[in-house]
Amino acid sequence: MSEQDCIGPIDGMRQLVRAPIMLVWDRLNTHVSHVMRELSAGLADAFILPSYAPELHVVEFLWAHVKRSLAHLTSAALDQLEAADRIRLRRLQYRPHVPDGVLAGTSLSLDSPPPSP
Repeated sequence: MSEQDCIGPIDGMRQLVRAPIMLVWDRLNTHVSHVMRELSAGLADAFILPSYAPELHVVEFLWAHVKRSLAHLTSAALDQLEAADRIRLRRLQYRPHVPDGVLAGTSLSLDSPPPSP
């Protein structure tokens, strides 16, 4: 997986959501490279997780929430699955209590970002 593989979906999400995006990266080499920092500059704010902290992977919990509602669509065509996924992600924008609850479960704060490595 290259930096280009990561930046494409981020740029697409930025265009779809049209709101500030915050990235929470694990320490995969691709995520913390100088190239990725340059590519993502201006697209999103990025925060790097500690070396091993699965309980802090907020995105994993949010994806689990979205994927539970997609389970019955496994036989759907790819375009139907993509449309359903977009709908569910858009719903999260209007249900801030879901991401807020996931974030609260991690004890992380949006007010004080962790120091960059």
